[in-house]
Amino acid sequence: MPRCTPRTTLDRLRTPRRFPKFLKAASICVLVAGLLSPLTQAAAAGGTAGLAANDYCGGQCSDILPPGENGNATLAQILLNQVFGTQPDHAEDQLGPYSNLAAGYSTLTDDKINTFFNDASFGVASDQVASTTKPGGRTDVTIVRDKKSGVPHITGTTRYGTEYGAGYAAAQDRLWLMDVFRHVGRGQLTSFAGGAPSNQGLEQEFWRNAPYTEADLQAQIDSATANAGARGAQALADANAYLDGINSYIDASDSGRYFPGEYVLTGHKDAITNAGTIDHFKLTDLVALASVIGALFGSGGGGEVNNALSLLAAQSQYGVTEGTKVWESFRERNDPEAALTVHDGESFPYATKPDTAQGEALPDAGSVAQEPLVYDRTGSAGTAKATGASATAAATTLTSAKRGMSNALVVSGKATASGHPIAVFGPQTGYFAPQLLMLQEIQGPGLSARGASFAGLSMYVELGRGQDYSWSATTSGQDIIDTYAVELCQDDYHYLYHGTCTAMDKVERTNSWKPTTADGTAAGSYRMQVYRTKYGPVEYRATVGGKKVAYTTLRSSYMHEADSIIGFQMLNDPDYVKSPGTFQSAVQHINYTFNWFYADSAHTAYYNSGDNPVRASGVDAEFPVWAQAAYEWQNWDPATNTAAYTPASAHPNSVDQDYYISWNNKQAKDYTSAPWGDGSVHRGNLLEDRVKKLAAAGGVTRSALTRAMADAALADLRAEDVLPKLLQVVKSSPVTDTAAAAAVTKLSDWVTAGARRKETSAGSKTYANADAIRILDAWWPLMVKAEFAPGLGTDLYTAFTANLPIDESPSAAHGPTGAHAGSSFQYGWWSYVDKDIRAVLGQPVQGGLAQKYCGGGSLSACRDILISTLKTAAGLTAAQVYPGDDQCSAGDQWCADSIVQRALGGIKHGRITWQNRPTYQQVVEYTSHR
Repeated sequence: MPRCTPRTTLDRLRTPRRFPKFLKAASICVLVAGLLSPLTQAAAAGGTAGLAANDYCGGQCSDILPPGENGNATLAQILLNQVFGTQPDHAEDQLGPYSNLAAGYSTLTDDKINTFFNDASFGVASDQVASTTKPGGRTDVTIVRDKKSGVPHITGTTRYGTEYGAGYAAAQDRLWLMDVFRHVGRGQLTSFAGGAPSNQGLEQEFWRNAPYTEADLQAQIDSATANAGARGAQALADANAYLDGINSYIDASDSGRYFPGEYVLTGHKDAITNAGTIDHFKLTDLVALASVIGALFGSGGGGEVNNALSLLAAQSQYGVTEGTKVWESFRERNDPEAALTVHDGESFPYATKPDTAQGEALPDAGSVAQEPLVYDRTGSAGTAKATGASATAAATTLTSAKRGMSNALVVSGKATASGHPIAVFGPQTGYFAPQLLMLQEIQGPGLSARGASFAGLSMYVELGRGQDYSWSATTSGQDIIDTYAVELCQDDYHYLYHGTCTAMDKVERTNSWKPTTADGTAAGSYRMQVYRTKYGPVEYRATVGGKKVAYTTLRSSYMHEADSIIGFQMLNDPDYVKSPGTFQSAVQHINYTFNWFYADSAHTAYYNSGDNPVRASGVDAEFPVWAQAAYEWQNWDPATNTAAYTPASAHPNSVDQDYYISWNNKQAKDYTSAPWGDGSVHRGNLLEDRVKKLAAAGGVTRSALTRAMADAALADLRAEDVLPKLLQVVKSSPVTDTAAAAAVTKLSDWVTAGARRKETSAGSKTYANADAIRILDAWWPLMVKAEFAPGLGTDLYTAFTANLPIDESPSAAHGPTGAHAGSSFQYGWWSYVDKDIRAVLGQPVQGGLAQKYCGGGSLSACRDILISTLKTAAGLTAAQVYPGDDQCSAGDQWCADSIVQRALGGIKHGRITWQNRPTYQQVVEYTSHR
């Protein structure tokens, strides 16, 4: 019988109503009893696996990945979870330790780190072996799972067997999730898993970005392997072995009837007769999976049409010259006050503003229309929720503001107590059940690593550790996407390519669904349609100078999602990565836009990856340009979508800087990122301020760096870095209004206490300084609008909010999982407010806004605005500020912030208190080197 996690540990989620109704229609006891016997595959308990001799971390490598390693559940386990709240083994055992750090970090010491993390040493001690499996009856690979977390430790004597074991273990832990995301990547989720509006939005978001045919997916495999020599051939062999392992588990679990229960609940399998099939995986499925991950986490750029619209609005408001100046000041392309990852002053110019822009194709006012994706809606596809999901998906796809991805804190040995570098780093990939990532250790010929990989792509560890080094990544966001204006000819579906009228390529997907036990959404269907050109998919229609155009988006990784496999292969190869230089060489083979960090026992390193196209002279990457030969990427070949790329030396990179921080902030001087908001206040400052102070003092330990991360994870960026200046304006004269004065006192006390969103005690579900938090949450949007809208005008203010949202508090609906996503304070107007308020106060500002906005620059008028909006905010009730949703009652502040593991399967987990930190996280300090 599966164990039950004590309800005191985690806040239980509400159970969806449809499951109890389904269960009432059957005999629960009979059904569960009949299904209990095939809960898991047979595995020989015990074993003799021991700690590996090739581990140079000295027991000082740790990691964590909530909610748990086990992401598969049989039908019986799902039913027990829905009715009684029981959890399958290792489905939730990392969620409690992860959550508990929020309350326990302040007293953390090195010897207590693994109270909140797993021991990430290689191997499993013999007394900690929970099971040993020979997948498929093979003699060349063994999967050992440990007792504490159930992580698979895969050891092979042949390369094929090792990768076969990796595929088998992946299917053991994430088969249903892998199946879901191969359908997402193909734009076929609703037909597979049901027509819930969230499913509709998910498949639309990713298929709009990567509308590939099966031939396109296969072409990527052929190209990636053919162009990489021996490593390409090895990658193909590894992928085929990995697939064999996956498919072996599918067959075994099908015949043994321990496959994921979601296949029954979605109508793909019959619980009684076992009729139905689980389709085998194939190579093109891996590319479909990679296209989802690349689009979600590693495709910086886009947003050129929105940029053009806000520039036109600024020029309309102020005139061309002053409007352009205002626009540039809000864009903050190269803000001198921005927090930098490479902070030694070295310059890495990329996507900088040209002296005289060439080829710009700005739209005529009022002519822009987004290209529809969905057609021929029937049934539930036509509901307001469904069309709303479509609108959200389109906005998410087309913005340059890629959400909430990862942080890193790395300190050189010069500043540590031991003399060895220390790193605390990991990706923020949202919170799902099961999690998108999975843990594994893989040891075999040419492979030696432990860490996290995206489910279905775990033939290699993607983020983790090798024998004597660790690595991790954050999303970087430099611009590898450009928008081209293709001039139409003949009709709306032909365009001029180098003077020839050329037909667009139409790609379609038709999906339909009907109600199932898992998803009761009424029957419906729709057709997705994308027109593709040599310059990429059509995203908008408009006119430019009266000429009809289609705006297309072209990214350098388009049709190249499979290429990065070579870089990941290198990271897992102990004979390749032996130093900072070889690490940087490995990640140069990854075309996703990431910041990569490295630490071994003596050195640290950083490298910014991505295929950065070399643009034609004079092209401004911020705006659409004409689709003409003169403005194309240098050496661009539309048949292969390849071009000239900036050399490795031009990418921000560094070795042994005193410390590195990254929280999706600006990489280096003169290196422009596509998202807006790299200004004087960024969430990267929460790390910069803490790590800089630690490094300057010296004697840094693993626990000290972890405490810095955890403290920043509870900080309210607005309260820590902007609120003191706002209060300075408010207090520039005595506050006589009693309501305003009371609010000022509460806010001031909160700032003095540290400006954290932290429970009064572990598990209290009540914040200390709760009133102050409520007031700021209510005040910020009111204050920003009152500060800026009068000077900018309604049209420009609205246009700028399309470029950069004004707020991203924990309770807002944002990030890869919507609300309850954890990741917060990445995008907002905190830098604008900071610079404007400092200017009004007469304080020095580098890279200030073109004008003063609060009260038109008058301190007294600005103060009046702040007090007026503060009084309004203070008068709003908790129920008005936190109106409630499908998870929380109105007025429940803690719940509104709380993190929810968004269900992608049948197992539900409890809410945890808010933390703004990586989903998968490592704490490492190596003691020696090969």
